Amino acid sequence: MSQVELVQNLTRRAKAASERVAELASDVKDAALRLGADRLEESAAVIGRENALDLEAGRARGLETPLLDRLRLDADGIAAIANGLREVAALPDPVGEVTRMWNRPSGLQVGRMRIPLGVILVIYESRPNVTADVAALCLKSGNATLLRGGSEAIHSNRALADILRKAFSEVGVPEDALQLVPRTEREIVDLLLEREDEIDLVIPRGGESLIRRVAEKSRIPVIKHFNGICHVYLDEFAEPKMAREITLDSKCQRVSVCNAAETLLLHASLARTVLPDVLGALAAHGVELHACARTREHFPSALPASEQDYHTEWLAKTMSVRMVDSMDQAIDHIRRYGSNHTETIVTQDVTRARSFLRRVNSSSVFVNASTRFADGYQLGLGAEVGVSTSKLHWYGPMGLEGLTTQKFIAYGEGTILG
Repeated sequence: MSQVELVQNLTRRAKAASERVAELASDVKDAALRLGADRLEESAAVIGRENALDLEAGRARGLETPLLDRLRLDADGIAAIANGLREVAALPDPVGEVTRMWNRPSGLQVGRMRIPLGVILVIYESRPNVTADVAALCLKSGNATLLRGGSEAIHSNRALADILRKAFSEVGVPEDALQLVPRTEREIVDLLLEREDEIDLVIPRGGESLIRRVAEKSRIPVIKHFNGICHVYLDEFAEPKMAREITLDSKCQRVSVCNAAETLLLHASLARTVLPDVLGALAAHGVELHACARTREHFPSALPASEQDYHTEWLAKTMSVRMVDSMDQAIDHIRRYGSNHTETIVTQDVTRARSFLRRVNSSSVFVNASTRFADGYQLGLGAEVGVSTSKLHWYGPMGLEGLTTQKFIAYGEGTILG
């Protein structure tokens, strides 16, 4: 089968399946997810063997240790994936939810109802757990799914997708509601991105180069977030111990993820008190600090920060630091250098906290909490298909509601305009 024929076959089958998935009852979808979780756990040995093939190929290709770690699926990882499916099953079904109703002078009762998007194409790299996470969220939200994983995880992805397809079909879900693109040539992605008649949304998950390439080539709407330049702002009313702990967690809890903090902003009034403690703690955790000249006066072991440093998503034990004279200056910095991902303020002043929440328009804005909470699981979404830093049609971590849109509904009683 040619590449064109393959893509046409996949997308047409997905489109047909999406019409049936949209009408599935909640108990059918939940039963499918619970059965899928059971089957994954029962097939742990099979998944492990397929994953070992990917790991062996990755080592032969010279993949670095962090990438191999993302690729690895051990027994605990499979159990976590299965539990994730059960968590999604336990969430309320968004399909058919009426979010608002109001009355019009004409006599109409007007409302908004959640409906599935249709067919969702997800293009992702390295992490085989994405296969199950996305399949679960798309099924629960009434969508059909096309998954195109990276070549480095092809064996793991096939095993997971095959197990879930069979489990879903046992309880009445159309088998084509979940399809894994079986080949990994880049040209197939380009062909998929042309199928706007069958695919309703594209979600790329991976590095900035992948996301930009998809956004540039797609004829279909793309949910994108190019990078995560997240900020921690220590306000002049920050509690010192909290300032240290939130900064450390935001930066060091896991450095290679998009919601890890990349820049620390400190109010100048903290220079002799909080600054040495916080920066000392970061340094003790092995973080290389790139700081402005004013900061280095109080912490001279920091390296000089360049303009480019504040534009950089480090994804490593490196952090940019800048001293500011006011919250206004901190917000100006975030607006200039941020990526609309996640920002947090540490302060005991309620008024300033509320002002920060109102004025900073990143997709997630927190008060006295680590940036690492900008995550679907942590925010109660069950899981996420990705994070959107473009404001249409969704902003922030995308869970079930992000995979729906809303239509207008209206009730009349023979109501006419004439």
